[in-house]
Amino acid sequence: MRRPLMIQGTMSNAGKSLLVAGLCRVFVQDGYSVAPFKSQNMALNSHITDDGLEMARAQVIQAEAAGITPSILMNPILLKPTSDSGSEVIVNGESRGNMAAADYFEYRWSLVPDIMRAFESLAESHDIVVIEGAGSPAEINLRKDDIVNMGLAELTDADVLLVGDIDRGGVFAQLVGTLILLDEAEQKRVKGLVINKFRGDIGLLHNGVLMLEEKTGKPVVGTLPYLDVDIEDEDSLSSRFSAAPKADLIDVAVIRLPRIASFSGISALGAIEGISVRYVDGVSQLGHPDLVIVPDTNSLVADLNWLRSKRFDQAVHLLASQGVAIFGLGGGYQMLGEEICDSQGDLAGRHVPGLAVLPVSFSQQEASNQRLASGRITGAQGLFTALNGALVKGHFGLAGSIRSGTGASALISFDDGSSDTCNHLRAVAFDGCCLDNVAGSSLPGFFESAECRLGLLKALLEAKGLAAPTNILDYQEYKQKQYDILADAVRQHLDMEFIYGLLGLPD
Repeated sequence: MRRPLMIQGTMSNAGKSLLVAGLCRVFVQDGYSVAPFKSQNMALNSHITDDGLEMARAQVIQAEAAGITPSILMNPILLKPTSDSGSEVIVNGESRGNMAAADYFEYRWSLVPDIMRAFESLAESHDIVVIEGAGSPAEINLRKDDIVNMGLAELTDADVLLVGDIDRGGVFAQLVGTLILLDEAEQKRVKGLVINKFRGDIGLLHNGVLMLEEKTGKPVVGTLPYLDVDIEDEDSLSSRFSAAPKADLIDVAVIRLPRIASFSGISALGAIEGISVRYVDGVSQLGHPDLVIVPDTNSLVADLNWLRSKRFDQAVHLLASQGVAIFGLGGGYQMLGEEICDSQGDLAGRHVPGLAVLPVSFSQQEASNQRLASGRITGAQGLFTALNGALVKGHFGLAGSIRSGTGASALISFDDGSSDTCNHLRAVAFDGCCLDNVAGSSLPGFFESAECRLGLLKALLEAKGLAAPTNILDYQEYKQKQYDILADAVRQHLDMEFIYGLLGLPD
């Protein structure tokens, strides 16, 4: 088994995920079979595989860059935060329930066999495995029984590249300080350093690089510039959440829930020429957009309470009454309904009122199995009429019951009627609800469908009296071009000969 390459960082958001994606792209361009791997990822932005299993979105992006189908082998443990001190623990794509941080800390070492089975399976079927660490390997309180940084490097006998973020400042202290806090064996595993997110004249960094190499005894393998590349961010540290919106024909405001999840479809909307997507966390930032999206969430009641505390409930009602388009995705769709009831989870048997802008109610008795379903939009009305006929495909895990006599309609008709209600008692053939200018769907990735994005763009442009396009950018093709741009930067700014030397492969 060939020794893997591991990318660790001096902190969260140092650029590990993007660098792994870039290296995967370079390796596959050079004719090698490559797979990404992250033993444990803490993220809300998850992905459901075609076989209904859940994994972190970051490893999906890396798999796309590598040109392979995403698999839960690439991310055997996913932690989805449900509070400041607890997470839902997903192992091999399936939930094992919620755990407090202290309980998981004691439990995690028992998951090593799952981690190693997944890693060894990838290593046996690919030329190269690129492993991503998490946070920093120098977190003293997390070093015991580590399964994601140096502990995993030892288990897999991986060589390590350590990445520091110069954009935040203090990159030299980051890199030197991290190495000092590692023990001697761990220091030996670090074969090189990478400076990431550099802006300006690279020549001004020359003396700093020489000093860094002298103090650490490690080569600086390269300095990556701050890249203008549109690749999905991993999670709530996403820079797009705070990015200044560009002026465009269509203004889309996304309510930035504290535990926003599965925002890949929203990213696809933002890649369309003519649409500006901005994230807002206060009512004063809303203004009067063309569309408000209430996104999916991993903590429904907590985020619904937050939304009310911020007076977004009043703002949504007002904008809806003024004819502004409102769309809910996943948990955001449930929030737009009249009532949510559950016997488990954070609802604990309560009946929680929703925002009541859609005549739907939800009842969930147990965690629902995700199931891949496809169909067409048949019930769009009012402002959303242009969506009718669009093909939609996604993973469906809950359903709402639409009350008759309200004028609302089910949004999507599935092809085979195979989707489950949330309590699995019967099969249904529909999803979502539409009433004039308010709509929602249980499919968090609703806008990943090109036809849905085109229909939405037509609807919003027509509402403003503007001509609608006949086609839009192929988002998959767009993403592939972004991966190539990333790979070009990695080739230009990193010493790939050195990296291939670590792998024992010709470059």
